[in-house]
Amino acid sequence: MTNEMPSTDAVSDAVPSEPAPMPVTRKIPFTKPTLTGKEAAYVNEVIESGKLTGGGRFLKDCEAWLQAQTGCPRVLLTTSCTHALEISALLSGVGPGDEVIMPSFTFVSTANAFALRGAVPVFIDNRADTLNIDETKIEAAITPRTKAIVPVHYAGISCDMDAIMAIAKAHKLMVVEDSAQGLCASYKGKALGTIGATGTFSFHETKNVVAGEGGALMINDPELVERAQNIREKGTNRRQFLLGQVDKYTWVDVGSAFLPSELMAAFLLGQLEGAETLTASRLRLWNRYHDAFADLEASEHLRRPIVPEDCVHNAHIYYVLLPSRAARDAALKALGEAGIGASFHFVPLESAPAGQKYSRTAGSLETTENTSGRLLRLPLYADMPDDDQDHVIERMRQLA
Repeated sequence: MTNEMPSTDAVSDAVPSEPAPMPVTRKIPFTKPTLTGKEAAYVNEVIESGKLTGGGRFLKDCEAWLQAQTGCPRVLLTTSCTHALEISALLSGVGPGDEVIMPSFTFVSTANAFALRGAVPVFIDNRADTLNIDETKIEAAITPRTKAIVPVHYAGISCDMDAIMAIAKAHKLMVVEDSAQGLCASYKGKALGTIGATGTFSFHETKNVVAGEGGALMINDPELVERAQNIREKGTNRRQFLLGQVDKYTWVDVGSAFLPSELMAAFLLGQLEGAETLTASRLRLWNRYHDAFADLEASEHLRRPIVPEDCVHNAHIYYVLLPSRAARDAALKALGEAGIGASFHFVPLESAPAGQKYSRTAGSLETTENTSGRLLRLPLYADMPDDDQDHVIERMRQLA
């Protein structure tokens, strides 16, 4: 071994190395929670009370807030939107061999809730404009085994609920709204989650209003309320016992531990009380993106989101559709290298291993497969600084 320096000839003959990548000096997250300032005080109040389990004043205040703001007659707070969907599946009465129509472009919880009961998720295609379930293809997917329809309001933009409810009524099917992304959004003046027999919200950390985890079951059919309450209490009539309606409580139905703790409810109440401000901030940022990309859409470099006139959305997601999957993937890579936390979204469930095992498709899913591969979500959160957003916009324009 030698410590001698190589000769100049050796240096000149060496293969030049790749230039080192420029260090990323700016990191822009895809999303992050925005606090209202009330969360810590409410959580401390629970801690000081010594009552951490569910069913206390914060849970009741959250449910009352949701009922007042949405017009839903009965809301049950749950440990997650997934659990709200699972309660809905139990309320629907589906069992082995039954079928439930839904989009493939959704999160796994939509399908899992019904597959857990032995039912078969039946995937149909999406609309090209809103990326929501294509209501014109629902009737062709209905069979004698069909029991329910699960529309998913993508990006807080409503499905065509008039058409879906008319089909459901004609065929006597239950409608479960997966409005996980839809708090503070509406369709023809009706809050999302309040149109079907049940609806569901998510308060996961990635949503507009958060509690880390958490969800809500919106019950619009009064005949479902008592059973839903028993299911949430592990299948017992504990609530009736606490109200003095029975002298002891016992196992009366299937159920599970769907009741959230007071700690989660306390944090959530702080968020709900700031929901109007949080939504307004997100809408302002959403509109800044939308205005900035108008010319890129006109030149066909991308397509912006489409919001039907009868929908009020909540700026949950700002996405663009790029011309091809290759263009989307290249943009993801370039933005990531620039420290910008952009993201793709759902991989269609029919293509997943469990989707192939537990579900089936009805008709072509050409639109779903095409749009999901071209979709790019951009950073958006309520307290996102304008200069960070300007940086994202500038990089997107450089990619065009």
